[in-house]
Amino acid sequence: MSVEFRELECFVVLSEELHFTRTAARLYTSQARVSQLLRQLEDRIGARLFERSSRRVRLTPQGELFLAEVRPAYAGLTGAVDRAKARARGIEGVLRIGFVGTPYGALLDLVGDFRARHPQARADLAETPLSDPFGPVLRGEIDAAFVTLPVSDPTLRTGPVIAADPLVLGVSTRHAFARRARVDAEELADCVFVEIAGPAPAPWRELQSPTVTPGGRPIPRGPGAGTLQEVLSLIAGNHGVLLFCAQFAAYNGRPDVAFVPVTGLTESAVTLTWRRGGETTLLRAFVAASGRQIVPA
Repeated sequence: MSVEFRELECFVVLSEELHFTRTAARLYTSQARVSQLLRQLEDRIGARLFERSSRRVRLTPQGELFLAEVRPAYAGLTGAVDRAKARARGIEGVLRIGFVGTPYGALLDLVGDFRARHPQARADLAETPLSDPFGPVLRGEIDAAFVTLPVSDPTLRTGPVIAADPLVLGVSTRHAFARRARVDAEELADCVFVEIAGPAPAPWRELQSPTVTPGGRPIPRGPGAGTLQEVLSLIAGNHGVLLFCAQFAAYNGRPDVAFVPVTGLTESAVTLTWRRGGETTLLRAFVAASGRQIVPA
């Protein structure tokens, strides 16, 4: 059974950091992905390589022996790959990739895996405002962006769906829905929604701040906001509500905001978008990598 390079890279970095969070940061991926890679490697070998507890991470005797044998080969392999990439002058340079809110799960995994495949290249993440998710791409300030569908601008292209998630309703812990197990989409008409400021396109804003329920009931409008922090502050003060994908809620919990599942709505789908005609060799490689990260919608 062959061992994947990404598994060895994870093992070597974790042996240096002895900390899952720092390892994930170095690899530009999530802690869950680090755990998955390590579990795959241990399954292939048939032995535990690390002892893990809530307080510490350390190599087992088997792990220490494996590291001593692997480290020279790993260093030689990565060096050879780096030199070959540099000679080829192929996929190298820096990509600027935008995101709204939090680059979670599959998005971080994509960036980390891209870096592993193309060590001469780098994908830097830059936060874009909730009120203008497409503007930085259109103005050429960034090369591409992770965005939720729909993307209606004809001057933009999109890749495959990278992640799909159920929608949840963000409400103040003082809101009547805060202790509900779930909310039906028609009940959104009983809420006041935070208005997402422009120039974000109306069809895109409608996903998170709908004006009508699926059955056609009008939804009251509340105060406006241009950033997610402004939105969360308004929600915490019980001045309005907003829809979020479930993973955003998992990564952005706070004690004064509750996230309640909503039934009867289409899932939120995240894709990669970029300017038509703006494709470079580096961007094409990143788009190709995103096609290998599809999560069924």
